[in-house]
Amino acid sequence: MTDKLVISGLGRSFATDRGETVALAGVDLAVGANEFVTLVGTSGCGKSTLLSIVAGLDVPTAGTVTLDGRPVLGPGRDRGVVFQSYTLLPWLTALGNVEFALREAGRSRAEAREVAGAHLALVGLSDFASAYPAELSGGMKQRVAIARALSYRPDVLLMDEPFGALDALTRHHMQELLTRIWERHRLTVLFITHDVEEAVYLSDRVAVMTNRPGRIKTVVPIDLPRPRHYDMVASPAFQTLHRAVLDEIRAESIVAAGLDGALA
Repeated sequence: MTDKLVISGLGRSFATDRGETVALAGVDLAVGANEFVTLVGTSGCGKSTLLSIVAGLDVPTAGTVTLDGRPVLGPGRDRGVVFQSYTLLPWLTALGNVEFALREAGRSRAEAREVAGAHLALVGLSDFASAYPAELSGGMKQRVAIARALSYRPDVLLMDEPFGALDALTRHHMQELLTRIWERHRLTVLFITHDVEEAVYLSDRVAVMTNRPGRIKTVVPIDLPRPRHYDMVASPAFQTLHRAVLDEIRAESIVAAGLDGALA
């Protein structure tokens, strides 16, 4: 598999009133073309900081990020970003929010409307094209955000806890929707979640990060068949992978809490 996104020796430090805080140190990770990779780890381990650097919204203090061999030096339309907050423009309709991104990318008005409509259909929201964000549920808003991010055909989709604010049932529906979209269009995805079940269900590989300063502790291949269906969550193979990832995170959380000696 050809490497699409390569993170090498990445570090990020912040100056604070209490001195220097090292968020990331020596992060190495390669994501292949059309691969779905998820980052998991304890709270505060630097997952979101890492994603922000890949998105070009933050600058590393050490190391490099390259996309197709080119250094990432700032934001770009080669990367689509979806956050937990929906970041929709409240004065625009669902269709208008997607059109706005396309117009900013240089598409003509007619082309933007056609492409925006097609992507709302992709996420099942054609009937809500004229609805404003205030008239949409949380899951619908996030579907608009995903449609917007996909509409200008980024090389990489970056997703930071995109389903974290949703109720359990809506979250499951969104996971199934994202899986269907990915299996149909095969784009490169770097995803962040605290939900281990979500990570295993969605991913080709799950990268577990250490406590701060964050680095990649281990990468767990998810060799479950595709297309994925939610009934496989109860299968022994799924549960074995879930336990393997959870054990790695639990080991880090025990160290973070200072309980490693007590539980030895």
